[in-house]
Amino acid sequence: MRTFNTNTQPNHDHYLALILEGNRADASIHIKDLAAEGVSILTIYEHIIKTALYRVGELWENNQITVAEEHIATSVTESIMNELFYGIVSRQRQSRKVVLGCVETEFHQVGVKMVADIFEMKGWDTYFPGSNVPANEMFRYVEKQRPDMVALSVSIYSHIPLLEKMLRLIHHTFDLPVIIGGQAFRHGGGQDVAGRYPRTRYIADLKELETFIDQYQPYG
Repeated sequence: MRTFNTNTQPNHDHYLALILEGNRADASIHIKDLAAEGVSILTIYEHIIKTALYRVGELWENNQITVAEEHIATSVTESIMNELFYGIVSRQRQSRKVVLGCVETEFHQVGVKMVADIFEMKGWDTYFPGSNVPANEMFRYVEKQRPDMVALSVSIYSHIPLLEKMLRLIHHTFDLPVIIGGQAFRHGGGQDVAGRYPRTRYIADLKELETFIDQYQPYG
């Protein structure tokens, strides 16, 4: 399988142009062609899709694209990820499950869905109740599912206090490992937040996530 180091990452520009046009068909073909050439799903997610969507966010923040264009780029990407899903799920299950969530008031869910897909590749069962789930409702969902781990994503820097609200609720009741990440930490701060809560770890990218899952050992 083809792999890429930091000097030979696949270029995201073509994919970016296609999703900004809303060209779902050609964007899907482009991603499937990369997969057929042996580019790993993790590489596609990290260096094509994630990088392109970060650029979409920057363009929107700088008023270079409209909200509609930002939404269509995200919608096209989610549809492509859904197409890829059935080729991602591992048949070798681990009898482990993870609950994933975005902080309340956030609707950016592509990143956390990528995280869910990496867990599925590793044989975990994933439970994602969707974006914009209030902290109390997320707490109840964790209580119901009793997962082995929780993964939380935050995309907007000003929403970090909402992430910490979730962390406090979860850790007040459950002795669970929690991983956190997202675009809000793109310029730092993830380690500081994680350090304030027990059994909480900041994961910077999907490669680090893959290593973390591979090395995971149940507590105790």
